[in-house]
Amino acid sequence: MATYVIRRLLQAVVILAGVTMITFALLYVLPADPARMIAGRSATTESVARIRTELGLDQPLPVQYAQYVRRLLHGDLGRSYAQKVQTADLLRSRIAATFWLMVGGICFELLIGIPAGLFAAARRRTGVDRAVMVGAFLGVSAPQFVVGLLLLYTLAYRWPVFPLGGYGSVAHLILPAFTLGIAGGGWYARVMRSSMLEVIHQDYVRTARAKGLSEPRVIWKHAVRNALLPVVSMVGLDIGTFMGGLVVVESVFGWPGIGQLAWQAIQIVDIPVIMGVVFISAIAIIGGNLLADLLYPWLDPKIRYG
Repeated sequence: MATYVIRRLLQAVVILAGVTMITFALLYVLPADPARMIAGRSATTESVARIRTELGLDQPLPVQYAQYVRRLLHGDLGRSYAQKVQTADLLRSRIAATFWLMVGGICFELLIGIPAGLFAAARRRTGVDRAVMVGAFLGVSAPQFVVGLLLLYTLAYRWPVFPLGGYGSVAHLILPAFTLGIAGGGWYARVMRSSMLEVIHQDYVRTARAKGLSEPRVIWKHAVRNALLPVVSMVGLDIGTFMGGLVVVESVFGWPGIGQLAWQAIQIVDIPVIMGVVFISAIAIIGGNLLADLLYPWLDPKIRYG
């Protein structure tokens, strides 16, 4: 197991290097000029040139990337062009909000998707199965901003059960997390149903039934754990996706997360902030996938990492 983890960490270094290189190159291919965005439309050519020199944007691209990597190796994500503060400080001020939104969203996805998928698999080809799958399709298809606005209107405005927006308490977290859970829960329900239908026809499940075990024990002890493997993979992906910021949900609910920070940085081409968000997102995706892989042996003892 230790060898496997070390190998994955070495792969992560290569992946992070590739992500930073590609993102850095793409940002400089864009026609937008960060110096012009900072100086403003009415700025003179001399002012724009001065700002470009101060930011080091007048240097060749390989030189700029080398300087970025050197700072990154020392834990320095750079300084925001627009806000004139360290990118690490900006991310640090937003990452807690994004983390709790991620945790809440994944919890609602699992609470909605896993029971729905199990319920549909247990009643395959019945009206209940079709109803669950239609509900899952609607949840996946519904735009998050529409779901969020409807929840705000009904449960925060018409019936003020929850706050209209903001951040700071569990009550503020419920609606945005539930918005994420509706869409993700639909995917989880479909995956759980398919995985469960595949598992319950395996030989070891039929053997457990032949031994006289009760159906609930066969399902929960022998089938569900293996059926959860694809769901664990999805959770690992969601960790990375959610930690990269959820622009739509954060905007609808006024949630001060990384998504809003990234959107603001993109609008003004604040390259250090954009690079910082991408770097943190890549780390979250790698960490989520590694966590999912480490959970596989616990769910299925037949899996071993050499």
